[in-house]
Amino acid sequence: MPNDAIATFDALTIFDTTLRDGEQSPGINLGTEEKVQIAAMLERLRVNVIEAGFAAASEGDFRSVQAVARRVKNSAVASLCRAHERDIDLAAEAVRPAALSGRIHIVLATSPVHMKYKLQMQPGAVLEQAVWAVERARRYSDDVEFSCEDASRSEFEFLARIVEAVIRAGVTTVSLPDTVGAVVPSEYGALIGRLLNEVPNADKAIFSAHCHDDMGMAVANSLAAVQSGARQVECTINGIGERAGNASLEEIVMALRTRQDYFKVHTTVDAKYLVPTSRLVSELTGFVVPPNKAIVGRNAFAHEAGIHQDGMLKNPNTYQIMVAEEVGWQDYRLVLGKHSGRNGFRAHMKTLGVEFSSEDALSDAFGRFKNLADTKFPLEDSDLLALMENPK
Repeated sequence: MPNDAIATFDALTIFDTTLRDGEQSPGINLGTEEKVQIAAMLERLRVNVIEAGFAAASEGDFRSVQAVARRVKNSAVASLCRAHERDIDLAAEAVRPAALSGRIHIVLATSPVHMKYKLQMQPGAVLEQAVWAVERARRYSDDVEFSCEDASRSEFEFLARIVEAVIRAGVTTVSLPDTVGAVVPSEYGALIGRLLNEVPNADKAIFSAHCHDDMGMAVANSLAAVQSGARQVECTINGIGERAGNASLEEIVMALRTRQDYFKVHTTVDAKYLVPTSRLVSELTGFVVPPNKAIVGRNAFAHEAGIHQDGMLKNPNTYQIMVAEEVGWQDYRLVLGKHSGRNGFRAHMKTLGVEFSSEDALSDAFGRFKNLADTKFPLEDSDLLALMENPK
């Protein structure tokens, strides 16, 4: 796409919450050094905001947020906090060393079920608490985000009132979480669009998507929000997070990049660090990336079927919409197995230094390869070379 066309597209803020919402995955517990290591890679990836933790959760989390704020120079650093005095003050202190910006991220529930059973507060009191919290946070930072927890299950009229009120109080970003992954893309996109159209001061803040993957729609919901005007997406590396996880950063970034003609936004993310960042997060959290995971799974650019391999050898565009090197892989892979075809077999054997003198020789070797592939998997290069040395 021409650079002059891209220049007219809106900038989209990528808010990475791997170190906060991602760490809330049952089974993950990152220490300060591990958080700083991941934050350094996220900075290299060029995400705009790194949510480093929940400073009031523990002394260890406070130290981790502070350490990340001291280390990171080119991304904003955020800390989550509840709408409580102590939480806000600790978050402000933790992010204060941030070189670019220290963001205070306030969360307060707005849905009837959360207000009644969790907060045990009336809507009017929630509205007052939200405004008070924003005003207190603004004493410390010009970069304040407010999350309407469970926004997707909130009553629209009340949600619109609280969004208008917190923007008036000084927030720069309003997040509208689909906290339990309850909606489908058309619903979530419509919610974002309606708020942008009906809240009088909506143009004074960035609207943000924060989606969970309980029904497998976190990425789709996030992209629907972007279509409707959201200009920040909150996401995690490898899609880790509470329960079924959050929207996957690598999938969102590459969907927006690959279909920039459709979404008409751009990000600052340096995609070649997606795979290295994924591997680092997987190593430090102990959460294995599924082989079929989009973008960063080891099979994302691997081809075994003969029809696919033949197409890839003739033109990679036949079976790929992205370039493997673009996201940090060395290249696509042709994997030999029982589904592979002659062209894939020939091409792989050539990389091992084996070339066939005739089509008959290829056919003979290919037949023996197929027999072996039916009984052994995975096939190693040593198996294939042995097959050539011992034809019987």
